[in-house]
Amino acid sequence: MANERVRRLYVVDYLVTPDEKIENAAVLCENDKIIAVGGLSGFTMETQLEVVRFENAYMTPGFIDTHIHGAGGCDCSALESSPRTLEDMCLTLCRCGVTGFVPTVVANTPDAMISNLGNLVSEMRRCKSGAEPLGVHLEGPFLNPCKSGSQPVELLSEIDLKFAEDIFKTGDGMVKTMTFAPELKNSDKLIELMLSYNVIPSMGHSVADADETLRAIDAGATRCTHLFNGMQPLHQRDLGLASIVLTDNRVTAELIIDGRHVHPRMVDLACRCKRADRIVGISDGTMAAMMPDGEYHIGKTAIKVINGFSQTATGALAGTTTMLNSGWHSLMSSGHLAETRAARAVTANPAAELKLEDRGLLRPGLRADLAVFERGTNRLLMTVVRGSIVYRSEE
Repeated sequence: MANERVRRLYVVDYLVTPDEKIENAAVLCENDKIIAVGGLSGFTMETQLEVVRFENAYMTPGFIDTHIHGAGGCDCSALESSPRTLEDMCLTLCRCGVTGFVPTVVANTPDAMISNLGNLVSEMRRCKSGAEPLGVHLEGPFLNPCKSGSQPVELLSEIDLKFAEDIFKTGDGMVKTMTFAPELKNSDKLIELMLSYNVIPSMGHSVADADETLRAIDAGATRCTHLFNGMQPLHQRDLGLASIVLTDNRVTAELIIDGRHVHPRMVDLACRCKRADRIVGISDGTMAAMMPDGEYHIGKTAIKVINGFSQTATGALAGTTTMLNSGWHSLMSSGHLAETRAARAVTANPAAELKLEDRGLLRPGLRADLAVFERGTNRLLMTVVRGSIVYRSEE
């Protein structure tokens, strides 16, 4: 029956809540909510209780990926030409322990961006299975051509406030983040506009100096898009975006955690500099994620995946195929973070930044968004979204 009460107890070796690590533990859920969390000895095996017991396993909150261009054959920047739909992407991501994500789109012509955004928002609202789309991240078009990355320079532009407002109106409240270069003219007015639409201003693809960066932060910019990538390198005297972000805890720093975009020592540096709640691990995944090697695209840019690495025809890195379920361990190995703090970067921190107070932690009263992994191998065993088991390993 539609209103039937489902009570389910998940039993694992330990929980990463991620506030703390609880050994020999369990999580009790009723329908879509967590009811209780703690040591197994504190639970009563009541009648009608479904017990899901895992040996040699641990649980975290479901992962939240706030910067991902696609997966499973879906390209969020070009839905009309994608061989797979956004719902296919939702189903792909739940096989990676991801319970929520922010589809990311790159620059295109104004008409194409508006059309694609309208389609994306419509598809997001229709998705009912797998990981939940949480909003949209616009990575362009107001970026510095000197740091275009894999995006075609001709599609980048100076800040156009009218076009920006048209984008936000088309997004109908679903645009959550926008990457911009703070050195561009009218960046302060763009930040003001973003904040009026509850859009997080994220600095990136930029050659901003210290003064330009600090002016943007003072105006309300609170995020840095993929720290170290798409910006000036660190310098002992000429400070830029990366230097300021590392030392200003008003700003949350994204880190691409595929093990290739950022050298392990630079990951270590960021983890030493930033407060525990100011690092967010992202996949920067493309439509090629969870797909075989071959030819794909990100919007207008053709990419080729060879041995799992995504790159343009010139050999430039172009997103990744590494999902959060494997990437977050680089925060422990490279950043020397405790398991709880590394888990926070892909669960509680992105949830807090998006102001999602109902998830990101294993805590009574919150949504039952859970991920269970095999101890030692870190292989995903189960994903739960809103209390429903959406993925379970067959092995």
